[in-house]
Amino acid sequence: MATSDGFGPRVLRYLESARNLVGCAGGAVGLGLHFAGLGGAWWPGVVAGLYGVGALLTPAPEPRPRTPRQGRTEVPGSHVPEHGEPPSALPEPEPAPVPDPELVALAAYLESVPLPPSAGVDGLLAALREAGPGPVAERIVRHRLPVAVAGYLRARTWQPWAAPDDPDPALRLGHEVDRLMGELS
Repeated sequence: MATSDGFGPRVLRYLESARNLVGCAGGAVGLGLHFAGLGGAWWPGVVAGLYGVGALLTPAPEPRPRTPRQGRTEVPGSHVPEHGEPPSALPEPEPAPVPDPELVALAAYLESVPLPPSAGVDGLLAALREAGPGPVAERIVRHRLPVAVAGYLRARTWQPWAAPDDPDPALRLGHEVDRLMGELS
């Protein structure tokens, strides 16, 4: 079987394979038997035999999925129905976009946090869902919004000891959410 990769990658793949690792474990058992005084002068054969038994009895790895050859592309709508197969009149609808898992996790967390509705966090989350993935949305979801919410929660924790002229934490969160909405637009 001709493959496109050379000798080196194939050797490395075998060295990392389960067959080799189980064979090495068998060989190690053979060495243990030798050091225990069993096997006598035949210990190299015992080690090699246990390696071979372990390597041969290990199931073969699952075959890698074949990728289609480059240059051969299927033209959409070129499927010819076989005998007995009803022709499809309408093309299949495109699958819905997969939601960003980090945005889903952040939204679930923010639902459990007592945030003021006046801050507009729900509106920002809706705008992030509509905007879809992108560098600005990613930066807001991964860093900017969690930091703003953490700052709000810290300020609420220390509010009983704050000075009377300190700004309201809900207002500061609202200003930060407005700034993030402006970046997203």
